[in-house]
Amino acid sequence: MLFRKSKEIVGIDIGSSSVKLVQLEEQKGAYQLKNAGILPLPSEAIVDNSLMDTTSIVETIKSLVKSLDVKAKDAVCSISGNSVIIRKISLPAMTPEELEDQIAWEAEQYIPFDINDVNLDFEILDTDLAASGKMTVLLVASKKEIINEYAAVFNEAGLKLVVVDVDSFAIQNIFEQNYAAAPGEVVALVNIGASIMNLNVVKDGVSLFTRDVQMGGNLYTEELQRQFALSGQDAERVKVTLDFPDKDRLKDAIARINETVSIEINRSLDFYNSSAEDQKISKVYLSGGCAKVALLAESVGQRLGLPVELLNPLQKITYNEKNFDPEYLQEIGPLVAVAAGLAMRRLGDK
Repeated sequence: MLFRKSKEIVGIDIGSSSVKLVQLEEQKGAYQLKNAGILPLPSEAIVDNSLMDTTSIVETIKSLVKSLDVKAKDAVCSISGNSVIIRKISLPAMTPEELEDQIAWEAEQYIPFDINDVNLDFEILDTDLAASGKMTVLLVASKKEIINEYAAVFNEAGLKLVVVDVDSFAIQNIFEQNYAAAPGEVVALVNIGASIMNLNVVKDGVSLFTRDVQMGGNLYTEELQRQFALSGQDAERVKVTLDFPDKDRLKDAIARINETVSIEINRSLDFYNSSAEDQKISKVYLSGGCAKVALLAESVGQRLGLPVELLNPLQKITYNEKNFDPEYLQEIGPLVAVAAGLAMRRLGDK
């Protein structure tokens, strides 16, 4: 959505619980890790995808950039949930140039806002001129007000926001960089943060279905705080490690929430399956901080009847072991998946 040539870009994922930063250096189609880090945000800094405490967000970004000694000044971020509208629409076949001229008019039929108040982007997914003279277009829209808020935050942090992506598509980018799905294979990419879950069903590099659900890791943290009188920090730790005196009771509590999350994933993917015909999902990849919750992957797999794997966004990203601790990268991998996907973005690409 925005636009100046620059060699160095940093991907910054502003989540409801933390800010994640990844910087990648491209080398002949491959990538080397240059920077990676996470800093927590104060609670209530972001509520329902809205930037409530911009001062804290700015200071957290500045601290992260400083601590990692990041020199890049151009940044990429992403949005999700009610901040963005994604529609797959069918239009008469036309050239990209013709669609560029007509997209605002076409979008008016699908966007519940004044078209002058939104930023629009699109990607032509396929054309079938011989059969029907139609083409499928992915339409993405966000209110200019929201983009301007993010741009102002980055500006105050001393950075220039040059691209705005969508969480689900950032995950798709980093997945395709690290995994070689078989031709025709359909996979579900499920990214679960602290307060929102992004689902993206992908086949041959094309997004078939996306959905965002207001549910995430905070479910566990809040319930464990309530049941076991834990601090927020301790609840975050034990939901992953199970390191707690009454381990059986803790596992029971986590299992109940795992079931709630698994049911929601199943319900969401049923929307896709109901119209998928023979394009059934063969595997699920989990990412995001919540993906590390104890026994969640097993719970999702049992509910869906599908293999489930934790997505490693750094699996094929090279790095210098003098600069990065492999164990630390393994630890933060699921958390920085969106930021890693953002770090792959370059100006002018789709």
